[in-house]
Amino acid sequence: MTSDTKTKSLGKYELLEEIGRGSMGTVYLGHDPYVDRRVAIKVAHAEQLQDESSGAQYRKLFFNEAHTAGLLTHPNIIAIYDAGVDGEECYIVMEHVEGAETLKKYCRPESLLPVEKVVEVVFKVAKALDYAHRQGVIHRDIKPSNILLSADLDVKLGDFGIAYLSKHDSTGTMPMAMIGSPRYMSPEQLNEDSLTAQTDIFSLGVVTYELLAGRHPFTAESFSRLIHRILNEEAPPLASARSGVPEVLEAIVRRAMAKNMQDRYPTAMEFAADLSRAFDRMLEQPREEIAAEELCADLKRLEFFRGFTDAELWELVRAGNWLQYAPGAEIIVEGEIDDSFYVITGGEVTVRKAGVDLRMLKTGDCFGEMGYLTRARRTATIIARSQTALLKLNSTVINQVSMVCQVRFLKAFLRTLIQRLSVTTERVSQQAIARVEE
Repeated sequence: MTSDTKTKSLGKYELLEEIGRGSMGTVYLGHDPYVDRRVAIKVAHAEQLQDESSGAQYRKLFFNEAHTAGLLTHPNIIAIYDAGVDGEECYIVMEHVEGAETLKKYCRPESLLPVEKVVEVVFKVAKALDYAHRQGVIHRDIKPSNILLSADLDVKLGDFGIAYLSKHDSTGTMPMAMIGSPRYMSPEQLNEDSLTAQTDIFSLGVVTYELLAGRHPFTAESFSRLIHRILNEEAPPLASARSGVPEVLEAIVRRAMAKNMQDRYPTAMEFAADLSRAFDRMLEQPREEIAAEELCADLKRLEFFRGFTDAELWELVRAGNWLQYAPGAEIIVEGEIDDSFYVITGGEVTVRKAGVDLRMLKTGDCFGEMGYLTRARRTATIIARSQTALLKLNSTVINQVSMVCQVRFLKAFLRTLIQRLSVTTERVSQQAIARVEE
């Protein structure tokens, strides 16, 4: 939509104000009167659509975003609601993320996020990419300006305009030539080789480096020098730009940015899994080294793991996070967002809500079921009553074990969830009866 047009609507949508502008279009805050919600509306640049030499390709790229992102439904991917043509205007209607800013703001030395927040943000992007890759979509343009971050760290990946569809209708796939943002391209993109999901992993590694260091890993004064550095030179150590970056995180970023695809993470899920483990090491005191045999023996004694084979227990011992808390330590805080599920392998904890102690849980008990299922805000605080040992599991960890072990875990988890709901229902019934009798 040109700046001098008096049009205030497109199709059924009302245009409220311009909120962004990029190479592929101008983004407006809009209103959908049929469902009464605010939306973001990207409108193609008229001058590019009308260009005789490149207009057709530009139009194809523009609507490619609606086609590819429209295949995806994930909490960390911007939802596509609609797309269409109104007269000479082409537009895409998307989810509007209130108050969000792109990650570009947090790639500058003066406005860096805390290290643990960077890990949390990149973890969410990696999970979104893993989902997209499993649907056959390679993004090909992962960079800070294509990732939105809200005030409460809600992450949204967008701009699938040059995404490549690797397993859907092959007639609609995009060309494999070098296309995208050179500063974030993988070596195979620059060499115009065949692409896999690993090219997005490399680009996300570069974004992670920027978020941690406040500078690009391959800074160069010219385009040719930039290409040479990406293809041939290693990035400076993160510690040279920012103190306090754990060695484990340095190793993760190095692997994500490996020039040889054989040395890079094969999947975004494995990238996410390593970030999850690094996050736990940074924020929580790990349990002292204990022989694996003893850990397996600990699990065998617990009701939750009834029916697990020794091989399955070994998988969980290796994949899970083993934590230890001193008396009085907060394990979960009411109001926080977390997707972890905990099994108490030793000690006792108190469940506290709004400052009131509700009940005590002991060795063998579990907590965190609803957070694991829905990643909702925690409704209670969990506090260690004594020296407490825990096995912490989340969906990323469970996805790393064998399918047989995953099925076994799901059965045990559902059995525990049903028991918990039955107890809750019984308590509610007793309270209702008590009120009637009064």
